[in-house]
Amino acid sequence: MHKRAAARAMGMCAAMVFVVGGCASVARSGAGVSVVTTTEILADLVHAVGGDRVQVSSIVPSGGDPHSYEPTPADAKRVAQADVTFTNHLLLEEQRLIKAIDSNAREGTPNVSLAEDSESYGAHVIPLVENVGLDVLWLGLRVRGDGKQFGATRTSEIQLSATALNGPGTMTAYLTESLGQPQVYFSSADGFDQRDATTLPPSAHTHLNWAFSAPGVYELTLRAQLNEPAAAPKPLGEGTFTFAVGVDPHSAAPGKRVLDEGHTDLTVDMDERTLYTFNDAAGGTAQEKVAAADAVIEVPNKAMDQVPDDQRFAFLGSPGAQIFQLPQAVLGKHVHGEIDPHLWQDADNAAAYAQLIRDTLKKVDPDGAAEYDRNTASYRRRLADLDDYLARTIATVPAGNRQLVTTHDAFGYLADAYGLKVAGFVVPNPAQEPSVEDVRKLTETIRNLHVPAVFTEPNLAQRASTLIQVAHDQRVQVCSLYGDAFDAKTRTYVDMMRHNADEIARCLGGTR
Repeated sequence: MHKRAAARAMGMCAAMVFVVGGCASVARSGAGVSVVTTTEILADLVHAVGGDRVQVSSIVPSGGDPHSYEPTPADAKRVAQADVTFTNHLLLEEQRLIKAIDSNAREGTPNVSLAEDSESYGAHVIPLVENVGLDVLWLGLRVRGDGKQFGATRTSEIQLSATALNGPGTMTAYLTESLGQPQVYFSSADGFDQRDATTLPPSAHTHLNWAFSAPGVYELTLRAQLNEPAAAPKPLGEGTFTFAVGVDPHSAAPGKRVLDEGHTDLTVDMDERTLYTFNDAAGGTAQEKVAAADAVIEVPNKAMDQVPDDQRFAFLGSPGAQIFQLPQAVLGKHVHGEIDPHLWQDADNAAAYAQLIRDTLKKVDPDGAAEYDRNTASYRRRLADLDDYLARTIATVPAGNRQLVTTHDAFGYLADAYGLKVAGFVVPNPAQEPSVEDVRKLTETIRNLHVPAVFTEPNLAQRASTLIQVAHDQRVQVCSLYGDAFDAKTRTYVDMMRHNADEIARCLGGTR
């Protein structure tokens, strides 16, 4: 099977963007300010601030998942007719949805990324820290910087291409999708050409397997460029990365910094227009840059593996052949940013969102400034009461029970703000399928911590079967928390968060 299989072509496809032209400006008299948001949670915050002066709708429908929702032509038309558009962003929403919004929002109308812009209003952000407990390096790809000096936007695509390899064997970087289908990104087996490339959005990183056919020292050259529609590619630099495969890295590359544990990404920096390694130690939170020329990536002998007896993996060699492989660790395609995007799970952050929404609406509708100020002041008092309620209710849970095991990683802000700990989740992103290792770790977490309950999400019922089965096997209660979306029972942000506090107290041994 040729290394450029159909799955590779699918992975390289540009996101679909619907462009609606010739839309007249929507009059604000009578109908009110037309606002479109990506989620119902954001729409409710806009309604609380805007009141009767706004007409707001959400693109992602009730019970929908913003991580995977794909836009329709009707969604694009709504964006084109809107006076204001609010997204959460920080890579919460599916990238095709962000592209559809940015391509169709009318020129001159505000298009606001609430999570990204709310920090100046006092929002607290939490970096995403990934600790998969591997005993070899976890190696991925990353984009840093915003590239605004040459016109990059949040819908830009940064292309990384493999252009050269020096070494005793072949090198293949590939992604294993959720159901085990491989997707080749770079392979030197039949030489490098324009197909040995992949793209990432700004401020994102992704995970890959890195396989080498023989021991020795390899030097891989990657080239980066910014791709924009109807514009010439803009070069972002080139870097050569050294790998010590099955040999002593200190002897193979004397004087270089050995990278042998934790998480490392081969990184393109759009602002510096250079490539380097971006690293953290195992389990650590601090990250640092090491220049490509100063680093050697160790692929140790304990990373030896065999090519599976599966035709889908024939690009790695003959079945049973020895390879050295740094594993992907997280099964399935999982592209995300450096900041947890679920800010609203802390009521103080929702207050920051409200203030940003207020100031945006005042610019569009200055005649309503006084009303927006009054509504926001009233809503902030409600949010302060909510924050107090969340803290008091969750504090009734015994300290040893304040452990959250959930469907996906959406409750870091809730835990950080109100004295809980995220003990485990099925997958980081609900678009992924859990692997056998995910299920094993989840089972051990529940068993070792003696948690009395686990929590599913109403909008991810179809993704909850693994968590429910493990909970039943371990004889623990299954409860429910709202993460990214409302449902038919809960229609406002305040009600959603009060439910979450009540459910945590009820299920983990507190009082309501």
